[in-house]
Amino acid sequence: MPIYMDVHIVPGVKAKGVAEAHSKDLAHQDDFQCKCMTYWIDEERENVFCLIEAPNKEAVEEMHGKAHGLIPNRIIEVSPDVVSSFLGRIYDPEEAATTDDGLKVFHDPSFRVLLVTKTTDPVLLKEKLGEGQTHALLSRHNEIIRRNGVAAGGREAEHVGTGFVISFTSATKAVSCAINILHEMQEGEVASTGFRMALTAGEPVDKSNTIFGDALKQAGYMCSIAQDMQMVIAPSVKELVSKDHFQTRQRHLLLLSPQDESLLVSLFTNLEANWQNAEFDIEDYCQAMAMSKSQLYRKTIVLTGMSPNILLKEFRLEKAKELMKKQRCSISQITFDSGFTSPSYFTKCFKKKYGLLPMAYLDRMH
Repeated sequence: MPIYMDVHIVPGVKAKGVAEAHSKDLAHQDDFQCKCMTYWIDEERENVFCLIEAPNKEAVEEMHGKAHGLIPNRIIEVSPDVVSSFLGRIYDPEEAATTDDGLKVFHDPSFRVLLVTKTTDPVLLKEKLGEGQTHALLSRHNEIIRRNGVAAGGREAEHVGTGFVISFTSATKAVSCAINILHEMQEGEVASTGFRMALTAGEPVDKSNTIFGDALKQAGYMCSIAQDMQMVIAPSVKELVSKDHFQTRQRHLLLLSPQDESLLVSLFTNLEANWQNAEFDIEDYCQAMAMSKSQLYRKTIVLTGMSPNILLKEFRLEKAKELMKKQRCSISQITFDSGFTSPSYFTKCFKKKYGLLPMAYLDRMH
């Protein structure tokens, strides 16, 4: 059966109250073919996340409704392996204390700080550097990140070949880890691999349909504006860390303000919504952002280092590359699916950006 994670926003929530509600869920789980695996509670942020094996989302809602009436605010389907990689467990913590009346009471927040790294697509690196040098650079890069992540108490949640996601319970340890990684990286290696790094934070269930999807998407946006030997830090992480951590290697840190973060998310959210629409142009972008052309140009240049036109074009090129990875299609199909109107123009832009023709990239991918 599928496994679901739900979120309950409960003002004034307390660990004992959640333990009592969980006990009631256990008493009713068989009535709805459910298995209540565990939960996470954060009294400070007033939320609870439950992990439940169930036939469908409706069964989760009905079970909670009958047991105690606390209907989830949102439910998503998850992989237990992914949950474990981010949060460290899929069952109750072994060290949880049991009260005299048999309740297992624990306070274990699910809020995580995520260190996200990105490198250039290995296919493009091999084209640029050759297979031997690419392998050596990425092996050293992977070893540095993994070693520092483990030393700082992080969990490797994801590694997709073009970067890592490392999950931390401590913002201070996450920042220290990132600084140590930068300290070990050599500028020439960073320039060669296109290494970028971002620190953000969030909860496992938000607006996205994937676990930590909102935080990961934001981290991707942040990596896209990072410069060589620089990490971008979200306000949610900055406010959790002592200012002393930001005194060293200051030129390597880009500390986003809440206003910058809001603008960044808005810029990329509108691109996500419209990149496949070939008719979406700068006039439409201005309208979507509720800005004049001069405002959009000025703010985009300051934040991303790119004009709105270039940002839109490069976003479409990255999406085209993602489409190519999923399946082999004709260049014409990729052109129109990624919002370009001319295969010749798309080919020209792709070659200028990545150093090889789209068809050559497809051949190396498949």
